[in-house]
Amino acid sequence: MSFKSFLCVMCLSVLLVGCEQPDIASPTVSVLTEAPTDDFEKVTPDRTLHFPVDHGEHPKFKTEWWYLTANLETDQGERYGVQWTQFRIATGSEDIKGWGTPQIYMAHVVISDSNGMQHAERFSRGGIGQAGVQTSPYRIWLDNWSWQSTSEGPFPGQLSFEDNGMAGELTVLNKGEIVLHGDAGYSKKHPAEDRASYYYSAPFLQLQGKLTLNGKTVNVQGEGWYDREWSSSMLSTEQQGWDWFSIHLDDGSALMAAQIRSDDKKAYSFGSRSWPDGRVTTLSSDEIYLTPISYSTIDGKVLPLKWRIDIPSQDIKLSIGAERKQQWLPFSFPYWEGQIIAKGSHNGRGFMELTGY
Repeated sequence: MSFKSFLCVMCLSVLLVGCEQPDIASPTVSVLTEAPTDDFEKVTPDRTLHFPVDHGEHPKFKTEWWYLTANLETDQGERYGVQWTQFRIATGSEDIKGWGTPQIYMAHVVISDSNGMQHAERFSRGGIGQAGVQTSPYRIWLDNWSWQSTSEGPFPGQLSFEDNGMAGELTVLNKGEIVLHGDAGYSKKHPAEDRASYYYSAPFLQLQGKLTLNGKTVNVQGEGWYDREWSSSMLSTEQQGWDWFSIHLDDGSALMAAQIRSDDKKAYSFGSRSWPDGRVTTLSSDEIYLTPISYSTIDGKVLPLKWRIDIPSQDIKLSIGAERKQQWLPFSFPYWEGQIIAKGSHNGRGFMELTGY
């Protein structure tokens, strides 16, 4: 929702910490539904986000991610989608160096075009130099996958990765202001319970560089979206996944709309509409209507890949369709994520993430 998918957070616990997977209805929220203990800091509405420090990591909170999606094109009009995400999960709050550190990292990379996609997943325990985050100058890395900048923040940045014939070298420029979601970055995730995260985005990115997919290297350029989020207890036990949309609209604004589904209750929605000059309109749950229109079976999962987004307060009525349906990502805990096309009151392109199905 990237807000970024936490289907994979349990994978870090299971594979690197050695604990057994809990027997719960959905692995999507298995870590996020645990109530905060004294080991971790709580998300509270009175905290003010500060930059560049909040571009870095927050090891006193249990979970965190850095997330980029991009809709790119060649000079010939060939379209490519890129997703890069790095996750951090803490198994405790102790400040221990080396192999004893409680900080664990996972990273995902996906490149897709009209013919298919390639994806890769990596893991590392922190504290041994294999993965980490620093802010002066800014750098986040896992093995040879890295995002680095000469400044104290991520922009302008250089994203580099290579894995089994798939590679990217992309320069990332921020052409707008940082967007603080919810109440100045305090993003509620439940209508009644004290569940929330700190959440901000950079929706107005310009990217250019090279991609390699299936042995073919191309020059690309286009738009991107960057999300940052961290928490210690985000979701209620009744919440079983989410549907998240980020869209660059043809009037120059950017729309983020998401809903967290519950087993037997109305989904809780949240979102924002923003502009490069720093204007932001926060959208409440009763302003956003996300309606699945049709479903497709992908890798045995029945997924809503066509949607209607209605936001009457913004005069927005959109029909949403997946550019490529076969975007089920078979990571340790799988999810669907891919490019979308928006038509209706506005036209646009973006990304959709579906978890918990």
